[in-house]
Amino acid sequence: MFTGLVQATGRIGRATSGVVLRWQAAKTAWGPAELQLGDSVSVDGVCLTVAALLADGGGFRADVSEETLARTSLAAKADRGGWVNLEPALRLSDRLGGHLVSGHVDGIGLVRAIERQPASWRLELAWRQADYGRYICEKASVAVDGISLTVAGCGADGSRFWLAVIPHTWTVTTLHRLQPGDAVNLEADLLAKYTERLLASGLRQRLPGAELPAETPLEQPTEQPLTANWLHSQGYS
Repeated sequence: MFTGLVQATGRIGRATSGVVLRWQAAKTAWGPAELQLGDSVSVDGVCLTVAALLADGGGFRADVSEETLARTSLAAKADRGGWVNLEPALRLSDRLGGHLVSGHVDGIGLVRAIERQPASWRLELAWRQADYGRYICEKASVAVDGISLTVAGCGADGSRFWLAVIPHTWTVTTLHRLQPGDAVNLEADLLAKYTERLLASGLRQRLPGAELPAETPLEQPTEQPLTANWLHSQGYS
């Protein structure tokens, strides 16, 4: 689990089995010297496991499954030695400065426009698979290449949305390297996905193995419209 606050940037390349990550510079708040085998690292929002430490101490190698290569931008970036955002796994004692990010990318987004504004950058994105737009709403959280960002606005179906990126985030991450047409990894807010799943399965269904007292029947859904009179009859004032 991660928080979407990037701690370093580096470059990604191909390896015999998987990919190799190298830090941009030795002096960062968090670096490869702190890694151990088996650690989880967010690489452009993708949770990867440290499979081997590089002999020169500058990075690590990670195995990458076919599913990850198909669903994310890592393969294309590794082929050209692209830049990536890096973040260590969240400790239970850490501050949650961004939002809960699992490192399990939902899909690819495309950069539609970048606009420099007086105090920020306006970054407009679009889901490659438009149906993921249902997880986007104004002021919601979204992870873009592993960066926790807030949705400033979106279209009616959420498939296109835009973000206001402050100068610090723009500078210390790979966002300043983006160009219109580039692909980014997107992960929707976990809360939105879990809420959708619970609603779809039916909130009033009895949990497996749960026992309710005989005198407490399950409440049946009502088709009665929500009105002021109905609310008053239920004790709301």
